[in-house]
Amino acid sequence: PPPAPVLHNMNIQNFAFSQSAITVKKGDTIVWTNNDSAPHTVTGSNGGPNSSTMNQGQTYSFTFSNAGRFTYHCNFHPSMTGTVTVTE
Repeated sequence: PPPAPVLHNMNIQNFAFSQSAITVKKGDTIVWTNNDSAPHTVTGSNGGPNSSTMNQGQTYSFTFSNAGRFTYHCNFHPSMTGTVTVTE
């Protein structure tokens, strides 16, 4: 049987994603938590995650159903970037 999907936690703090690059398997979910007092987003550059504005303490989750490389950024702070590589 295929392995069970995994839940990955990603913190947003100090105007950065806690892991700027992560590799997950197809079917895995990432939960981003905003620990900053400033609002942030998780906005996919080529599909993938696309959150609304997250204020302090709020979370956003996205399940990756396709393999590939997904880049994302914060709409408010373009220097905040990340990459998710999804494998089969």
